[in-house]
Amino acid sequence: MSGIDESAVFHPLNIAVLTVSDTRDEATDTSGDLLAGRLVEAGHYLAGRAIVKDEIADIGDQLEAWISDPEIDVILSTGGTGFSPRDVTPEAVRPLFLREMDGFSVLFHQVSQKTVGVATLQSRAFAGQSWDTFIFCLPGSTGACRDGWDGILALELDSRHKPCSLAGMIPRLRDVCA
Repeated sequence: MSGIDESAVFHPLNIAVLTVSDTRDEATDTSGDLLAGRLVEAGHYLAGRAIVKDEIADIGDQLEAWISDPEIDVILSTGGTGFSPRDVTPEAVRPLFLREMDGFSVLFHQVSQKTVGVATLQSRAFAGQSWDTFIFCLPGSTGACRDGWDGILALELDSRHKPCSLAGMIPRLRDVCA
């Protein structure tokens, strides 16, 4: 049966949050705030937080710094996944992947369709793995981040989720979450 095994030990992850936006700053970053708040409320550690412009080089530089940091297990990004000319998150992130997580996009659209209907087609949400770091790229709207966290990530990043969770793929947890 799928769900949280309350009898199992919870293993917190070190998660960084990246906001990709030409217009948001610390005071107006509601999507980054939502993700940071949700992950801390779930018991994980906020390992880093940054806001970068919609520029391939800026996005890549920040991600590469976090990917090379052995203390960061997961990166959540918000913004830059739409179809405007400035939305370049997929173009910046995909070259960093060793593996893409095709199912994340499918599942995100299923969850999102329940809240925004066919407008979910306007998102290029995606995820993958760069070395040992998982990266999830969500749209920039607070609602989309809520859908992504509440409908997918809260469960998939919880080491107690059965039959399995991505926490068991984190090198330091492979033996304890198997």
